[in-house]
Amino acid sequence: MKILFNRNRIYSCFFLVLLLSLAGCDEQTETKIIKLGHGLDTAHPVHKAMVFMSERLYEKSGGTMVIDIYPNQQLGSERETLELLQIGSLGMTKVSTGVLENFVPSLQLFGLPFLFRDREHRFEVLEGEIGEEFLNKSIDKRLKGLTFYDAGSRSFYSKTPVETPEDLEGLKLRVMESNTAINMVKHLGGSPTPIAWGELYTALQQGIVDGAENNLPSFYLSRHYEVTKYFVVDEHTALPDELLISTVVWNDLNPQQQKWLKEAAMESSEFQKGIWKEAEMEAMEEIQKAGVKVTYPDKELFREKVKPMYEEFFRDPEMKELIEAIQAIK
Repeated sequence: MKILFNRNRIYSCFFLVLLLSLAGCDEQTETKIIKLGHGLDTAHPVHKAMVFMSERLYEKSGGTMVIDIYPNQQLGSERETLELLQIGSLGMTKVSTGVLENFVPSLQLFGLPFLFRDREHRFEVLEGEIGEEFLNKSIDKRLKGLTFYDAGSRSFYSKTPVETPEDLEGLKLRVMESNTAINMVKHLGGSPTPIAWGELYTALQQGIVDGAENNLPSFYLSRHYEVTKYFVVDEHTALPDELLISTVVWNDLNPQQQKWLKEAAMESSEFQKGIWKEAEMEAMEEIQKAGVKVTYPDKELFREKVKPMYEEFFRDPEMKELIEAIQAIK
């Protein structure tokens, strides 16, 4: 039996196989682009850490993974970026755990005043088993924590001098959208007023609020020192920032890509710890040059006022266990 070959058909089949082969290669080597939106200035150490992470991820993946960063609330406020992550419209974001507590109630714990003894104690907690446990607490909300960034200690700043908790009485103080922060200011006698970070300068300028609370670099880089001339270093809380990825995006990565991203995130947090200290020193120097009066009050006076908050938290057995576990860490 004679088999007849159609030369054109053979060429067509060969060309089709070649196209399919090339398409497979493209799929394997296709660059994965992840969008990251956050609300900080590009001079902020946390932004610099995320740039560092992007560079490390590019190196680890051989250029097949890229993080595009959108700072200064270009893609929305902290709450808005979290909501975008939940539906997979945005890949990653950085938010304060104070805002994240609205999605993960157990993170209220980090808003407890004077929870950490010092910076070293804070890192022992965040970089240990307790910290890793907290990073995974938001997975059921379609938000996976990758690492924590140092956000220093938060203190009050205002248009009038503050040396004791009594000086806060009656002052309208901007707080994050955090029930814990609201309760803290109430216990200290102030009037808590939630306002988005990007709107705070104008609110201070127009007298909508009398002051706020945040860390030194944020106070300096936001230029809030131009409209508030008193900074009291009471260091009432040390809320970390958390870097998150949408589980929609995370689950779309293969195990190797997930490993590269997790490693790059962890390396960036270590890098950020070093530049944060420098940023704090620079901020302190610059705000004093600008005429801000910096005071160091008796912290025990502030600590005494917020003790009832611990009693409230201890009513929840899970919270009580976590607080005691944190306090037990040497």
